[in-house]
Amino acid sequence: MQVIEAYKPFEIQEIELTEWKQRPVKNNFFELVLIKEGAGTQCINYNDYRYSKDSIFLLPPLKCHSFTIEKPTKFVFLKFTDSFFKNINRITIDRNEWFKEASYILSNYNQLPGDIIKNDIDRNHLESLIGMILQESRNYGEESINLVTSLMTSILEVLIRNIKKSSYFELSKNNADDRITKMLTYINENIDKTELLKVENLADVFMMSPTYVSEYFKKQVHMSLREYIIKAKLKLVEIRLLNSDFTLTQIADELGFTDVSHLSKTFKRYAGKSIREFKNNGEYMLLKRDLSCTSTIFA
Repeated sequence: MQVIEAYKPFEIQEIELTEWKQRPVKNNFFELVLIKEGAGTQCINYNDYRYSKDSIFLLPPLKCHSFTIEKPTKFVFLKFTDSFFKNINRITIDRNEWFKEASYILSNYNQLPGDIIKNDIDRNHLESLIGMILQESRNYGEESINLVTSLMTSILEVLIRNIKKSSYFELSKNNADDRITKMLTYINENIDKTELLKVENLADVFMMSPTYVSEYFKKQVHMSLREYIIKAKLKLVEIRLLNSDFTLTQIADELGFTDVSHLSKTFKRYAGKSIREFKNNGEYMLLKRDLSCTSTIFA
């Protein structure tokens, strides 16, 4: 077994296994997995998916994931840690923009099993980028922090591009109206811009009457537009609470809550516990539920 622990914006591990055993690590943000050799089955939330050489998976911050190994498998795990987003001394990138991009991945990835990459060009890009990070980590360590940060930025860009156009964001073949897909993507991309989420603006963007927007949304998503927006915002609140050094005031301002009191009351109403209790527990809650019902409209 070969384990490479780089410096703390991330950890990278290359390991060959014949049998899967629960690893003594916790996904405190998210983890990219490249299958270099081997075959078997991946499981997330009790859903199975076949894997083979060159498969690429995204493991969300959940405990319920595993691999059933049928042929000896060489894994590369690239784990994005919370300290990457908390490190305020990094001057080569805008950490707020970095965090926003990573939050987009966590908020919009539906935690289904399966290969996250949908075309060979992007697969080759990711394999090359991961290979370069492995090489830099082995030979140079902390001397390569700027280069590795740039490589990780490129990895995030490829992931975001594939998530936006992947089957997770496509309606099932039984639903020919793709407006809801575009509307959900628009909402998620602008979740911190309150003005753009108003019914009147959505009506203009998607060429509907304001009275029809809410009716149409509820019919397609099975929850009201207001409820969806609140829960989408609360998912981002969870991510910021566990993986950033943003204050409650900053979080409330960024996501359009009136003040910290408004944020706290809304959080407790939907999460079932206070923000303090949530942080002490240190577990994702809304990421595991609440918006999961929308996945039924996706392929």
